[in-house]
Amino acid sequence: QVQLVESGGGLVQAGGSLTLSCAASGRTFSNYAMGWFRQAPGKERAFVAAITWSSRSTNYADSVKGRFTISRDNAKNTVYLQMNNLKPEDTAVYYCAADASGGYYPSPLRNKYEKWGQGTQVTVSS
Repeated sequence: QVQLVESGGGLVQAGGSLTLSCAASGRTFSNYAMGWFRQAPGKERAFVAAITWSSRSTNYADSVKGRFTISRDNAKNTVYLQMNNLKPEDTAVYYCAADASGGYYPSPLRNKYEKWGQGTQVTVSS
């Protein structure tokens, strides 16, 4: 069993940068694929990025390619989302998620992830 806690959200101006962190506890963390999703008010939770346990494969939503970078440090039990050139449409609650069966493929599908963090708010002013 793994527990996830996101941090690093806040208020930034358009064009700014922000880095989110997801701290995990659990003996099997290194074998989980990890993903980031986001949800704006009145919208469905949408895929942002994912990474395999080995960091050999990543997956990004088209809307964030070239701007966001997902990475992980298994020794620190932490996953990161570096966000550059932020836009107002990036405003959302960002969630970290763990996929115990996705060690070899970073899935973009919500129902593939079995554990979720509580979320952290990112607000980008126009």
